[in-house]
Amino acid sequence: MRGLADLYFQQFKTSLASMLQYRAALVIWLIGHVLDPLIYLVVWTAVSRSQGGSVGGYGTPEFAAYFILLMLVNHATYTWIMYEYEYRVRHGMLSFALLRPVHPIHSDLADNISSKVITLPLILAAAAVLALIFKPAFHPVPWAAVAFAPALLLAFVLRFLMEWILALAAFWTTRVSALNQAYFIAMLFLSGQMAPLALLPRPLRLIADALPFRWTTSFPVELLLGRVDFPLALAGIGVQIAWLLLCLALLRFVWRAGVRVYSAVGA
Repeated sequence: MRGLADLYFQQFKTSLASMLQYRAALVIWLIGHVLDPLIYLVVWTAVSRSQGGSVGGYGTPEFAAYFILLMLVNHATYTWIMYEYEYRVRHGMLSFALLRPVHPIHSDLADNISSKVITLPLILAAAAVLALIFKPAFHPVPWAAVAFAPALLLAFVLRFLMEWILALAAFWTTRVSALNQAYFIAMLFLSGQMAPLALLPRPLRLIADALPFRWTTSFPVELLLGRVDFPLALAGIGVQIAWLLLCLALLRFVWRAGVRVYSAVGA
């Protein structure tokens, strides 16, 4: 454990130094991260006004609260590893990571967390500006605000493991962009990023409940907004834990199988 703590500390310093060198890239990332929820917020605000001020229980202030909070939750849970692993395998960079005495997932986790530390003030400032413009209506429930912290932590770990497992497809095929795109589309529709899941047709809501996407994004948002009652909140955290355990078992299996077939392709 002490060795892992030292590893994370050194990785934090390296990642922070690297990101501070590429400040322009951080600004571009911030624009992209804010733009998506902003577009959906504007669209659904226009729809609610055209429908008399409310759609599915969401008025303009409620849509504003949902998408601003969604932006913050998405920042806390977002990872990019599935877009990088193809490059690592294809260019042989993974070989160096395999020579280290610790699992490569630890350096990726530390890198991800350090990026969130750097960009958190920027995303909070963007959320504050959006709140001034759109006047969101938050109705937090005290117990839900307390439950939000573990739900958000579980959502982050679950999404990180899901996308790390998906990234390991690069062991079997060096072109995984189509698989990544399919995952992105599923996440967009079934995690609540495009619209609150309550507005989807019932069959899609049932699919969203059965798959892990909702539990990585929409569930923490709904919880903090007071749209989840106490029994459903407990059930939701239980579902997150169940998916997390399943992903841990799947990660162990896929990693071992992938390392057996791995060969560095080279540039």
